[in-house]
Amino acid sequence: MTCLGKALRLTAAVAVVSLSALAAQAADITIRLSHLNQDGAFESHSGAMATVFKSLVESASNGAIEVKLFPNGQLGKDSEVLQQVRDGIVESAIASSGGIAEHYPLVGVFDIPFAFPNIAVASRVIDAKSDFGKKFCGDLEKKTGLKVLGMLDSGGFFAFSNSKRPIAKVADMEGLKIRTMTLPTHEAIVSSIGGRPTPLPWAEVYTALQTGVADGQMNPITIMAFAKFDEVQKYLSITNHVITPYFFTINRKFYDGLKPEHRAIVDWASEVATASGRAVSRVIEASDKGLPKLAKKMKVNVVSPAEQAKFAAATQPVVRKLIKDKLGAEGEDMLNAMMDAIKKAE
Repeated sequence: MTCLGKALRLTAAVAVVSLSALAAQAADITIRLSHLNQDGAFESHSGAMATVFKSLVESASNGAIEVKLFPNGQLGKDSEVLQQVRDGIVESAIASSGGIAEHYPLVGVFDIPFAFPNIAVASRVIDAKSDFGKKFCGDLEKKTGLKVLGMLDSGGFFAFSNSKRPIAKVADMEGLKIRTMTLPTHEAIVSSIGGRPTPLPWAEVYTALQTGVADGQMNPITIMAFAKFDEVQKYLSITNHVITPYFFTINRKFYDGLKPEHRAIVDWASEVATASGRAVSRVIEASDKGLPKLAKKMKVNVVSPAEQAKFAAATQPVVRKLIKDKLGAEGEDMLNAMMDAIKKAE
């Protein structure tokens, strides 16, 4: 059996827990869980998280807690759903940094280009239980009222795709309309290397690329693959320029109102779910569901280390200045804490 097959079987064993023994009565508690991506344990990291969380919570609570899943942004844009979670309209959401930014702008510190040298270091730092994760999530919780159940990367390092030409050097970005999340830091990255940032919500990206509203976009390989961007993009350029967090959140008042035994189940299930989401991202990256799938239709190039250094030289000062100007002393403190954590993790 291949490594992929073993990994998929292991994930399935965690994700698919039989509920046949549960009592038929209606659940006492309902957790509505929203996320932007496709559902299913093997389609996306948030899909895996949601599937695992639902299965484990319902099984461990013997049916006392029901988890209702709302994938594909059914309940609205990321930032809108997070507001619903804060207001107690929806209990829980797995959200991108773009959605978090409108509620907690300090998430922009993650957007320093080329800050993380590899995925191992990123995994050690982008973790709610790391020293930096505790500082970051604690501040986020204090300022938003959201409880953070888990933090992980958004699917891997970002790459650029577009419909015009390969991006091998900084000059190749000139004039390209690149969709970004509604993050000033991401807009600054694109504009600092000659591109034209085009901020759009996730639900509009595929159509924007298809119709030419945007020439290209930047995302991890895993997200490009399940979003089927190979259908509407011709070129894929591996830059590995940034990696951003995803957050598993829950309404704090709802969480605190759970019985201790139910809180323990939610904590345990979310921890396993977050680990599953991280693992599925790595599986997709390493399998024919990731880059090989995209390479069947797209022309792929890898930006050389020498050119990466030029990208870094053009983008890092701009983003650092933006963090200083927009996020002030708090932003600089959080950024310095993250950079220190990266050095320690290396």
